[in-house]
Amino acid sequence: MDCPDCDSNLHKDSTATISCISCGFRLEPKPTYSNKGLLQGEMPVIGARKDDQGKLRYSLVPPVAIKALAQVLTFGAEKYAPNGWQNVPNAEERYLDALLRHIEAHRSGELLDEESKLSHLSHAITNLAFLLYFDKGK
Repeated sequence: MDCPDCDSNLHKDSTATISCISCGFRLEPKPTYSNKGLLQGEMPVIGARKDDQGKLRYSLVPPVAIKALAQVLTFGAEKYAPNGWQNVPNAEERYLDALLRHIEAHRSGELLDEESKLSHLSHAITNLAFLLYFDKGK
């Protein structure tokens, strides 16, 4: 690798510090996670850049939550119609009631919805997604 300041060869020592003998440029390893996505001890690649700071990190969403939504939405699409939930009259009140019914069923020890055989929590997260949709707009 060449130094970004003087184009001389860079050297890596036993602590993983990269330095330039010619101009004194130093690049220390990151000791912890950083907002640039570097893992502990990982060195950035000189010249590499990705401007994703401040952007949503969808990879942090647990896949089980996405699967739960998809399962309930698939069940609803087969029973009613794809995206039919968007056209339900008085939707916000009805989905809030459904959300609370599923949470209470879960709290009382009932794990699966009797009709769909899916988790009450899966139905709850779906109803919450509906409420977010109506609250934040399409």
